[in-house]
Amino acid sequence: MIAKKLSRRNFLKRTGAATAFLAAAPYVIAQDKTGTRPPILGTGEHQYECLHDWGELPAGHVYGNTHGVAVDAQGEIHIKHTVGKGAKIDDAVVVFDADGKFVRSWGKEYKGGAHGLHLSKEGGEEFFYLCDTKRHEFAKTTLAGKELWRKWAPEQCTGYTMPDEFVPTNIAVAPGGNFYVADGYGKSFIHEYDRDAKYLRSFGGKGKEPGQTSCPHGLMVDTRGEKPILVVADRANNRLQNFSLDGQHINFITENVFEPCHFHTHGKLMVVPDLHSRVTLLDENFKLVAQLGEGPGYKGLRTLTRDHFTPGQFVAPHSAYFDHAGNIFVVEWVEVGRMTKLRKIA
Repeated sequence: MIAKKLSRRNFLKRTGAATAFLAAAPYVIAQDKTGTRPPILGTGEHQYECLHDWGELPAGHVYGNTHGVAVDAQGEIHIKHTVGKGAKIDDAVVVFDADGKFVRSWGKEYKGGAHGLHLSKEGGEEFFYLCDTKRHEFAKTTLAGKELWRKWAPEQCTGYTMPDEFVPTNIAVAPGGNFYVADGYGKSFIHEYDRDAKYLRSFGGKGKEPGQTSCPHGLMVDTRGEKPILVVADRANNRLQNFSLDGQHINFITENVFEPCHFHTHGKLMVVPDLHSRVTLLDENFKLVAQLGEGPGYKGLRTLTRDHFTPGQFVAPHSAYFDHAGNIFVVEWVEVGRMTKLRKIA
């Protein structure tokens, strides 16, 4: 279910962006004489102090693959993970305050399948929309984990013959309350529901043509332009694909994305965690602003221990989220789990 990896040479040749890429890509490893100063990533107005393994995970908790992250209105950071081997506490969601101190945990029912974690503000309250790839379901909860409803593949969509063909990965909510479920690891459909969780339509489906997707891993409703659009991380096709909110194809974005996983925005800036060992910043026109922490690729690395990870480089970014100050929290698809805070310094 992971996109076939292209060579960097072929990728740059295909996009014709080699010069622009090299100008925007560098990260700076800045250390003091003791070698303990955190790396600084980015250039110009987009520089970040790279703080790997951020957050004080208490005894009994062991990260599995860290798949989702969100920051609520109070500034608390929520991380969704699959739960690692040897854990004495099976909660799949852990919560930290802004200083990285553990606050609470919940979500035993998502152990082993925890994936997408979407935060939605509805009226004066905030809610989570969660995806579980192991149990083939998605749910809506309060921030404390109280479940409001749980659903599986819509019976009205004729693209499924077996229940386990539906493997949802992420959810996005539109301003009016309609929401979209990406069947990223299943049939590559995108399912739309109204604000009351009533099924409306399905679109997408596996393929490479306009309107088709292959592993629509992440998605978000982008409100930075004149009209909201649905942006899809069409990961196995190595592109972003933009849709109208009624599911009509608009265009593709192929430059400066390789294996995009998900999105979040802060003002006009979009962060794209890219599974191919980098975090990408794009402007409102989807033009490159910066590449942060590019590593050698996740193959052969993501299953190793932390001492094999190079400071200042990412392994397999899977989700990323801005806080209110413009800092970025990045979680990675690595067996030991990893949360990195990119603290904005310029």
